[in-house]
Amino acid sequence: MSTARRLFTLELSKEDMKFSAGHFTIFSATERERLHGHNFAVQVVIEARMQGNGMGFDYGIYKRRIRELCDAWDEYFILPTRSPYLQLEEAGEHIYALFNGDRIPFLRKDVLLLPIENATVEEFAYLFLQQLMQDEAELERLEIEGLQVKVFSGPGQCGSARWVRAA
Repeated sequence: MSTARRLFTLELSKEDMKFSAGHFTIFSATERERLHGHNFAVQVVIEARMQGNGMGFDYGIYKRRIRELCDAWDEYFILPTRSPYLQLEEAGEHIYALFNGDRIPFLRKDVLLLPIENATVEEFAYLFLQQLMQDEAELERLEIEGLQVKVFSGPGQCGSARWVRAA
């Protein structure tokens, strides 16, 4: 019998792991969606090694982090700071999104600027994943072998990002 500890998979998707946000998706230098919003749901899948006593680790740590991230993004209009097609201009209490000749005004206090190329579920999932992976020592200590984040913009529609520990 192998002495390697078995892997387990834990899926976290609670009712309060969500955020409501406005956005628009940019399709090209001249095409974008109209301003709108979603109630985004977040699901995280963790693959780790069993640590004994019939369990992996206290996953309450990740439930708290997911909720904190959701709370930090909740009730904002999300604008990407790395889009090749969108320029942002700050003037006092306002941020202006400059796109294809349009100057779209927002109150600064209503905007969340994220280091992404586009305000899409794919980018949200990747950024969420990066934020959950910040503590490399903890990933090692908890023997986490993989993480996957899914961000849903509605039932049956999500973007996901995944990390797997290198062999």
